[in-house]
Amino acid sequence: MNLEDLIQRLRDFAAARDWEPFHTPKNLVMALSGEMGELISLFQWLTPEEAAAWRTDPAMEFNVQDEIADVTLYLLSLADSLGIDLLAAANAKIDRNETRFPPVER
Repeated sequence: MNLEDLIQRLRDFAAARDWEPFHTPKNLVMALSGEMGELISLFQWLTPEEAAAWRTDPAMEFNVQDEIADVTLYLLSLADSLGIDLLAAANAKIDRNETRFPPVER
């Protein structure tokens, strides 16, 4: 599956439930923010060592992957609703960052 297939699957999922009227940019960005908060809460009070070892706890591993999936899906839905090509936007941002932040000379 590629990114376009995943976006279409999200569209189909929302359409089958008549959710399109609710998938406005405002609602999607609010949902994205909420899911990001849920991801943050998984790591909030961990030490750096505990956070680095997140995969050693099966429940933590499941929850982290689940919340990252939620963040990803809402971000894709938001970009789709705004007509933004997420891959093109991300590549353009990296291009700008390469100029803003030149490599460290060693």
